[in-house]
Amino acid sequence: MRRVIRTWTGALIAAALALGAPASHAGDGSPGQEPTAQVAEPAPAAQPGPIALFIAFRRAQLAAAGFARHEAEIAGHRTVWWEKGEGATLVLVHGVADQAGTWFQVAPALAETHRVLLIDLPGHGESEPAEGPLPMTTVIEGFEAWLAAPAVAVGASTGPILIGNSMGAWVALLAALRHPERVGRVVAVNGGGLRADTGGLDLLPDDREEARRLMAALRDPASPPIPDLVLDDLVRRVETGEARRMFQANQDLESYLLDESLDVIATPVDVLWGESDRYLGRDYPARLLAGLPNARLTWIEHCGHLPQAECPERFLERLREVLALAPPAAPEAPAGAAPYAEPPAAPVTPEVPAAAPPAEPGDAG
Repeated sequence: MRRVIRTWTGALIAAALALGAPASHAGDGSPGQEPTAQVAEPAPAAQPGPIALFIAFRRAQLAAAGFARHEAEIAGHRTVWWEKGEGATLVLVHGVADQAGTWFQVAPALAETHRVLLIDLPGHGESEPAEGPLPMTTVIEGFEAWLAAPAVAVGASTGPILIGNSMGAWVALLAALRHPERVGRVVAVNGGGLRADTGGLDLLPDDREEARRLMAALRDPASPPIPDLVLDDLVRRVETGEARRMFQANQDLESYLLDESLDVIATPVDVLWGESDRYLGRDYPARLLAGLPNARLTWIEHCGHLPQAECPERFLERLREVLALAPPAAPEAPAGAAPYAEPPAAPVTPEVPAAAPPAEPGDAG
């Protein structure tokens, strides 16, 4: 079942059903019917694309797994999150243009042993603001206010463990930098808020081929290719999507980059990295490790930029291993020892150039 989900088949079937549903027209003058007055019908509503259908499916799966949906006005905006479980608190933070449902394949298992919170970051999912430029200031301040809200902090004797993917890792590290007393530990999954050069890959693709190259770089070469129907939908959604809204406040976005301030983050950080990520590249986790005082690197084999979605079983296995260990401390390596172990070389898809020291302000790792 999970294999089917990860190849987007569920979304495509739903899209086919929605697009293929026959319309019903009574009293249209067909033989055998009494003539009726012709009444102008309203224009049919636009059908949701496959990505919207898949997002709805993911969120429905959270509800089916017993996660309770909450919403409250925080920092002047509606904020939505999901919660389940008891024990130490894990806060799962998605990346740009994503939402809480990205964790639907791993969150139920984590909730068996932890209290798990899944937030829609400000401007994403069902959380406001829904329109207009989306400054990083709005995202991080809204997240920090939510983290301090009584409904979230209730019963916590220590700061939660923040597990962030892509831009979510950046948000988690910013929270640890700005409010270390509120964060017990960080797990940065394929992200970290460093400037990078993505080798010409664009988070805002203009056409199907640009979208294909981007998605190929984000995923392991052995993963099934993304269907054209989904790529076209991705291009359509870019125009008003969260990434473009954040780039509309690019100066604010870049002011939060962490290249010069990683060494100030004393909170323990586990860097959990899908080794096939060719969007951010292989030197990105090395740079995080070199800058963070208390950090440790764990690779996830044959996984790309979003391991919780592409390879949830391997991601969950590695995450559990990391959480079972004591938090990372400053290394005591002998002089000259390498702080970073390069993983085995992964095959590179010819159509996608290997990313140089990727950067991203937007979905910035």
